[in-house]
Amino acid sequence: MTMTTSINNSGFGAIETILPHRGTMLLLDGVSACTDETLSAYASVRGDAWYADEDGAMPAWIGIELMAQAIAAHVALLATRAGGQARPGVLLGSRRYEAHSPAFARDARLRIEVKELLRGSEGHGAYECSIHHDQEHDLNRSSVCCAEAVIKVYQPADFQSFIVGSFGS
Repeated sequence: MTMTTSINNSGFGAIETILPHRGTMLLLDGVSACTDETLSAYASVRGDAWYADEDGAMPAWIGIELMAQAIAAHVALLATRAGGQARPGVLLGSRRYEAHSPAFARDARLRIEVKELLRGSEGHGAYECSIHHDQEHDLNRSSVCCAEAVIKVYQPADFQSFIVGSFGS
């Protein structure tokens, strides 16, 4: 079964009902589409945010966190659809994160796309991710790819034991 809803339909609810992130650590504004394998989310670059440089831009290295939050939203929406809740997870990393510019411009509206490549029964996963800057010029819409990566994630069956064990090594 595929789940897809548009922004105008507001079928996904507030982002705070999807992600556990709060305050300044919640970087996504919302979800615009979701299927069994994909999710599209959006975020705004705020010139007064904690991450803003002297020009009010978001350093491109924060893009990996935008991708991780979009993955978390995908996992949470799939779990909710199945009648449960998402288990906590961790970002394992990426072999390569490629940003096409050093920062995302102030006031830019970013679209974050994630596509599930792998979902293991033990909680391992991999997602192909990209960040796009959607621009409008004289009624013509264009999209510029700003960053790309394949992100590896892990949802342990017992998150608390995983965390305690990680620090005990």
